[in-house]
Amino acid sequence: MRFELFVATRYLRAKRRQAFIGVITAISIAGVAAGVASLIVALAINNGFRQDLQDRLLGSTAHISLMRVQSDGIKDWRPLLERLSKRPHVMAAAPAIYERVLVSRGPRASGAVLKGMIPAEERKVSDLLKSITIGSAQDLEETPSPGSGPGPGPGGSETRLPASPDLLSDVQRRVAAMPPIILGKDMADDLGATVGSVVLVTSPQGELTPFGMVPKYIRFRVAGIFNSGFYDYDTSWAFTRLSDAERLFGLGDVVSTIEFKIDDIYKAREVARELESAAGRGFMTANWMEQNRALFHALRLERLVTFITIGLIVFVAALNILISLTMMVMEKTKDIAVLMSMGTRRSQVRRLFMAQGVLIGVIGTVIGLVLGYLLSWGGGHYHLISLSPEVYSIDYVPFAPRAVDGLLVALVAIGVSFTATLYPSWSAARILPAEALRYE
Repeated sequence: MRFELFVATRYLRAKRRQAFIGVITAISIAGVAAGVASLIVALAINNGFRQDLQDRLLGSTAHISLMRVQSDGIKDWRPLLERLSKRPHVMAAAPAIYERVLVSRGPRASGAVLKGMIPAEERKVSDLLKSITIGSAQDLEETPSPGSGPGPGPGGSETRLPASPDLLSDVQRRVAAMPPIILGKDMADDLGATVGSVVLVTSPQGELTPFGMVPKYIRFRVAGIFNSGFYDYDTSWAFTRLSDAERLFGLGDVVSTIEFKIDDIYKAREVARELESAAGRGFMTANWMEQNRALFHALRLERLVTFITIGLIVFVAALNILISLTMMVMEKTKDIAVLMSMGTRRSQVRRLFMAQGVLIGVIGTVIGLVLGYLLSWGGGHYHLISLSPEVYSIDYVPFAPRAVDGLLVALVAIGVSFTATLYPSWSAARILPAEALRYE
């Protein structure tokens, strides 16, 4: 062990005549540990929110959406989808219709985004159908019956009746013949709907009649309820078959968007430009980065503010280190003079107190890292902190500690601790042995 480090560790472990310095040293270690642990937990929470929101958003929506510049929909979408699905980086593509509707059941009503889809294709680009907790998406499958014509075309909505309809009443048969719909959990709770309930879906576009524009509506049978854990979707989204959505909105064989899943989500901008160019004039794209830019920018800003704010704890601990070392220099003045009279160089005395301050920082940092990662693991594993999903979109605080954050925090904490040693070590090196030992 080097001479400076050996003396520094002896100073930290030795009993002192002035116990007050030992108390300040202990407080310094505790301050560094508290600051490091707080930073690790805070950054883990920030990372958890960002990762959770990103996973939920990407699991609920497509990576890239292709739309017409004019809001008349995509008419010849089948050959376009077939062609674009073979482009580089594209893993899957699916057609969809998005329209605002009013979903009502008795006196209760709720605004919603109705998404018309082909389930087999939708499962390739998003995971929303996997979040159905009550009922199933089986009824959304297009199953044409003999002599009924094509299922996915306009007006070709087919319904799978029970195997023994004679055992059911007329009302039950009529309900079973209604087109199926999947509701979000919170929307279903607001409407008081369960699997098998009948809801009225009204399109604000309406249809033209001799009496003027009349809202168009269709009665749907609730076939399932999904719970994505993302409040915005659970409270305002509903799914139905593509053919039923086309019939409700009177669109014909038209879709409003083609959604894509790509192999690298961070190349969404580049791939979106390539798809837009390949689709031709009159098309535009939107990707998940653009749609959620404000949200992720706010999370990055919050991360920076959190780091600076909680980093003040480490700064206060550094002040304690400065005070502790300054008082140590005052107490050990005669010891320093003896060492210097025996041949110790001023640079060695300076490094001695630097080593002592850095040791305090290292000990506090190690304790803080262990404590911070333990708290983050426990909070993430057991979901210790609950949240209101109406406000935060999720029902618990997510923790996602990262090793790179621990490295950054450790470097900052040790760096601040080292900075706090500069003045006391410089002061110790300026001691004159003759003056310090004159009256001994």
